[in-house]
Amino acid sequence: MLLEAVKKYGKLAQMGNQQRSSPHTIEAMQKIREGVIGETYFAKSWYSNNRGPIGVGKLVPVPDYLDWELWQGPAPRKPYKDNYHPYNWHWFWNWGTGETLNNGTHEIDLCLWALDVNYPKRISANGGRYHYKDDWEFYDTLVTSFEYDGKMITWEGKSCNNKQYYGRGRGATIHGTNGTLLIDRNGYEIYNNDDKMIFEFIKKQKDETTGLSGGGPMTDMHFQNFVNAIRMDEKLRSPISEGNISVTMLQLSNIAWKTGRILQIDPSNGQILNDKLAMDLLWKREYEPGWEPKI
Repeated sequence: MLLEAVKKYGKLAQMGNQQRSSPHTIEAMQKIREGVIGETYFAKSWYSNNRGPIGVGKLVPVPDYLDWELWQGPAPRKPYKDNYHPYNWHWFWNWGTGETLNNGTHEIDLCLWALDVNYPKRISANGGRYHYKDDWEFYDTLVTSFEYDGKMITWEGKSCNNKQYYGRGRGATIHGTNGTLLIDRNGYEIYNNDDKMIFEFIKKQKDETTGLSGGGPMTDMHFQNFVNAIRMDEKLRSPISEGNISVTMLQLSNIAWKTGRILQIDPSNGQILNDKLAMDLLWKREYEPGWEPKI
């Protein structure tokens, strides 16, 4: 729908994949294109955090600072509970999309960029709500595989266990025939096939990684790119037409998990093949009457 709106009204829309505006990430991707790790074929992405339990919500009066009607927007109406706002709505199907689209979108975008691929042919997702027993409706642990011809991407989300990989709460490793590139928001490293580091870059001014506030230099640069695109016709670094691919892939990951099925995908458009139930989950949702978005 957003793609249709951009096309119809001739407007610009930038996806919030801030790392597309990160100088060290742009540099790393250029080195991959130049063959620093050979032919790329596998990318692993992850996010780890220590999110606590959200408990069992109680019906309470809406806080005086919150317009609950406006906040819910087009979602079907629910009575207010004390464990929805301000952040835990991410873990309820009525409003949220779980950790996968909360943070996975950013890391999967890196993998797509590095492997130079779009929609996969097959998606499988496995996980569950293992850590706590509460109102949380999504998984707290999920592993998804996105399969291509000759390539693969994996996403691993651990919402309630902060064991980090390579000392990083989030990031990606890009594997090729001649080595591996490890990257996150604050630097990157290159290894040869003997696991010897041959290059390292550490950014001096750090960006937010697993906190709730966001922000940092790459976010500022991403906003500036959007402003420059409007004012000076600068090329968008993450136009919504590209960002939509990573978002759709992770919606498909949620659907694969919810249905317990391996999804066969049309790589040309991301649509699910031969599975009406799963396809219905992808292309439509229930809206509050009178709030249905339209172009």
